[in-house]
Amino acid sequence: MKVKNFEAWDYVVFAGLFVISSGIGVFFAIKERKKTTSREFLVGGRQMSFGPVALSLTASFMSAVTVLGTPAEVYRFGASFFLFLISYVFVVFFTSELFLPVFYRSGITSTYEYLQLRFNKPVRYAATIIYIVQTILYTGVVVYAPALALNQVTGFNLWASVFATGIVCTFYCSLGGLKAVVWTDAFQMVVMIVGFLTVLIQGSNHVGGFNNVLEKARNGSRLHIVDFDVDPLRRHTFWTITIGGTFTWLGVYGVNQSTIQRCISCKTEKHAKLALYFNLLGLWIIVSCAVFSGLIMYSHFKDCDPWTSRVISAPDQLMPYFVMEIFATMPGLPGLFVACAFSGTLSTVAASINALATVTFEDFVKSCFPHLSDTLSTWISKGLCILFGILCTSMAVVASLMGSVVQAALSIHGMCGGPMLGLFTLGLVFPFVNWKGALGGLLTGITLSFWVAIGSFIYPAPESKTLPLPLSTDHCVELNITTTVAPQISSRPVLADTWYSLSYLYFSAVGCLGCIAAGIIISFLTGKQRGKDIDPLLIRPVCNLFCFWSKKYKTLCWCGVQHDRETEQDYPDSGSAWKQGVESGLQNGLKQDTLAQIPGYNPKEKSYSNRVPVKTTYF
Repeated sequence: MKVKNFEAWDYVVFAGLFVISSGIGVFFAIKERKKTTSREFLVGGRQMSFGPVALSLTASFMSAVTVLGTPAEVYRFGASFFLFLISYVFVVFFTSELFLPVFYRSGITSTYEYLQLRFNKPVRYAATIIYIVQTILYTGVVVYAPALALNQVTGFNLWASVFATGIVCTFYCSLGGLKAVVWTDAFQMVVMIVGFLTVLIQGSNHVGGFNNVLEKARNGSRLHIVDFDVDPLRRHTFWTITIGGTFTWLGVYGVNQSTIQRCISCKTEKHAKLALYFNLLGLWIIVSCAVFSGLIMYSHFKDCDPWTSRVISAPDQLMPYFVMEIFATMPGLPGLFVACAFSGTLSTVAASINALATVTFEDFVKSCFPHLSDTLSTWISKGLCILFGILCTSMAVVASLMGSVVQAALSIHGMCGGPMLGLFTLGLVFPFVNWKGALGGLLTGITLSFWVAIGSFIYPAPESKTLPLPLSTDHCVELNITTTVAPQISSRPVLADTWYSLSYLYFSAVGCLGCIAAGIIISFLTGKQRGKDIDPLLIRPVCNLFCFWSKKYKTLCWCGVQHDRETEQDYPDSGSAWKQGVESGLQNGLKQDTLAQIPGYNPKEKSYSNRVPVKTTYF
C-alpha cells in the first residue's frame, strides 16, 4: 500500500488540538488553585451547568471508535446503524428518570458508594474492581485503534500518537480535574463535528452530489435499514439494535461512573437531566454524520474496494484512506480529520482516567486512610490520574488482538456493563434483594457474559448470520500481491453456531438479565431483605406506574419500604447533619433518616450549594 504522508499544515492543525487541550488543563489549574478539596477536583464542586456537561457526555462516548469504526461498519453492513438513534432515546430516558435521581439525591461521588448504602462493602468492592478492569480494557481499544489505522494509511507514527494521547490526557486531567476534562471535551466535540462536516461536504462533491450517494447506496443494498428478523444470532436487525443496543448503552450511561460523575457535577438535578437530554441531540448528530460518511465512502469505492483488493489491511483503515484520497490536494484538511478522530480518543481517555481516579480514591483510599486532609486528598487524586494514565496507555497493546474496533468496544461494554446494569437494577427496583443475591447475581451475570463473549471471539459467527454486503474490485488496478489463506478450523463445537454466534449487542442483555434472575432467586433462597431497613431514597418505586389506581397494591409492591415517609422527612437542613448522615450510614448500615442529610443539598430545588464546607470521612 502506498502511504500518503502528512504535510506540514496537517501537523500544524493536528498539533493545535493537543496544545489547546493542554492549555485548558493549565487554565483550570491556575483558576482553581485556591480550591484544594478533592470534591472540587473530582466533581467540580457540583456547580457545573448542563451545556458543557452535555457536550462532554457526547464526546466521551462518541470516541474514535465511532469516527473510524462506524463508517466502516456502514460500508460493509449497511446503514442499519441508524437504528441506534432509537435505542439512544430509551437509554437517555431510563438514565435520567430511573438511575440519575437516586444517585444525585444521595450525594455520592463514586457510583459504587450506592452499593454499600444499599447492600454492603463486598458488593461495592466487587463492582469497583470490575469497573476498573472494564474501563482500562476499553480505553486500550480507544487509544490503539485510531493510532494503528492512521499509521497504516498516513504514515503517522504509531507509538508517537499513542504516547502523545496518554501524556496529554494525563497532563490536563491531573492539573485541572473534572472541570478541565468537561471543558476540553466540549472543545473536542466541536472539532469532531467540524471534521465530519468537511468529510461529508468534500466526499459528496467527489461522487457527484448527495443524490448520487443515495442512489449508489440503494443499488448496493446499503439503505436496507429495518430488518424485523427476530433471530438473535443475526448481527444487526431492528431487534438486536433497539433491544440489545439499549442494554449495551444503558450499561454505559445509566450506571457508568464516567457518566454519572458528570451528571452529579451539575448544580441542580434539573441541569443534570437537561445535560442528558441535550447529549441525546449530540449523539444523534455524531451517529448521523458517521453513517452518512460510511455511505459516501461506499459510493466512492463502489467499484474498487481497497480492503478486498488488499490496498489496506483492515476495515478500520477505510475512513483514513478515504480522507487522504479526497483531501489529497488540500493541505491541512487531512490533519483536521485526524484531529477529529483524536478528539474522540482524547475525550474518552480523559473521562476514563478521571473516573478511575475517582472510584479508586473514594472506594479504596478513603477506606484505608479515613482522615486525610483536603490538600493531601487532592494530591492523591492527581497521583491516581497519573497512574491510570500510564495504565490505560500501556493497555493499548492488548487492543491489537481484538478485531473490529466497534465490535471490540461494544463487546467490552457488554461483558462488564451488562452485569453491572443488572446489579444496580436489583438495588434500585427490587427492595427484597439482599446482599447475597446481589453478589451472586453479579458473579452469575459476569460468568454468562464472559462465556458468550470469549466463545464468540474464538469461534466467530458464520457469514450467514453476520451478512456482510458484497464489495466490488472490478475496476481496481491489478497489484502483484501475495495473499495468504487463513487456516480452516476442521471442526466447531456444538455451541459455536448457536450460543457463541449470538449477536454481540446481546452480550449486555445476557449479563444483565442473568444477574437479575440469579439475584432474585438467591435472595428468596437465603431470606429476603426487610424493606423497613432500607432508606426509601435508595429505591425507585417503579411499581407506582403500574399500581397508580390502588394505594393498597402500591404499598404491597413496596415490600416494606416506607416511601410514604420520604415526603414527611423532606430532607432536613443538611449542613449540620452530614457526619451523622452519610458517614454513619456508610459505617453502620443505612438507617431511616440518614440519606436525608446531605451537605449543601436543597431538597425543594434539588440542587447543591457551596455554602456548606465539606470534609468527608466515610469510614
